[in-house]
Amino acid sequence: MSLKCGIVGLPNVGKSTLFNCLSNAKAQSANFPFCTIEPNVGVITVPDERLTKLVEMCNPKSIVPATVEIVDIAGLVKGASKGEGLGNKFLANIRETDAIIHVLRCFDDDNITHVDGTVDPLRDKEVIDYELMVKDLETVESRMARTQKQAQTGGDKTAKMQYDVLSAYHDALSKGKPARSVKFDTPDEQKFARELFLLTNKPVLYVCNVDDASAANGNAYVDKVRKAIESEEAQLLIVAAQTEAEIAELDTYEERQEFLESIGLEESGVSRLIRAAYSLLDLQTYFTAGPDEVRAWTFLRGSKAPKCAGIIHTDFEKGFIRAEVIKYADYVGLGSEAAVKAAGKMGVEGKEYVVQDGDIMHFLFNV
Repeated sequence: MSLKCGIVGLPNVGKSTLFNCLSNAKAQSANFPFCTIEPNVGVITVPDERLTKLVEMCNPKSIVPATVEIVDIAGLVKGASKGEGLGNKFLANIRETDAIIHVLRCFDDDNITHVDGTVDPLRDKEVIDYELMVKDLETVESRMARTQKQAQTGGDKTAKMQYDVLSAYHDALSKGKPARSVKFDTPDEQKFARELFLLTNKPVLYVCNVDDASAANGNAYVDKVRKAIESEEAQLLIVAAQTEAEIAELDTYEERQEFLESIGLEESGVSRLIRAAYSLLDLQTYFTAGPDEVRAWTFLRGSKAPKCAGIIHTDFEKGFIRAEVIKYADYVGLGSEAAVKAAGKMGVEGKEYVVQDGDIMHFLFNV
């Protein structure tokens, strides 16, 4: 699955610094607005101790971890929805992503300019929220104008359903609520809602960028953000981007761990952020394991066996016969696939099997 998260935020909040830590790419990071003009893209490995363990056990020729694509998108300013700054490019780049990582500045530093002169993460959040909602409102109103006549006079049930969905979004957006706050009951409504590709319908992870001293427990700025998003379906993560940049410069794992322990952390913010982004999209992992390759495959939570087989190749889904399934704990506990089979622990599952996170799969198919 090709998955993409966009890092957004006002200029100089630490987006590009964080992106550099995530991807080891070299997005320009400077103390002036719009230092990132084109979106920088990094393919990020999802940390997974299970994959590491399977590699140790199988000693494969090839290792393929799960990945998420991270896009560092140019900073936004007020009026972006009307084309101010790099507004149109910014909004177009967001539309192409599956989820949003919204970086908020939660630290004081007189040497780093804030575009509005003072540090206020709630104000910064509202600027971007407003611009995204204005753009979504334009999209909804445009579709409503085209659908209204059919819905009210033509007896078109599909048009009526679409108009009702659009009206629900219009009501929420007009009240300053994101599209993701609106829920629909029927599959047709849900399908049409997804096809609108509304910016505020994307899942959001708020990343509070703090100073070194606040990396473990946050600060008053973080507390304000946490309270402000209580009613949203969003996640929050505390990261000290500049500290993460210093950690990334250390040569060995031991040095990095010592640094983390010195500031009260068990693992880096980068690792936590990557996993949070993966979780944000409601994704899970199954594995294929053997002497040739150990590979992590990304799938949407709740997917059935044929759908997961199709991630490897469409022929696997079309000609699906059955799946041989080994639970990760059984594989590790018994030591090998042969031992699992001998113990009668390998399951044989059909088309209705819902794949579980950590399953080790082998698909049988016929085309």
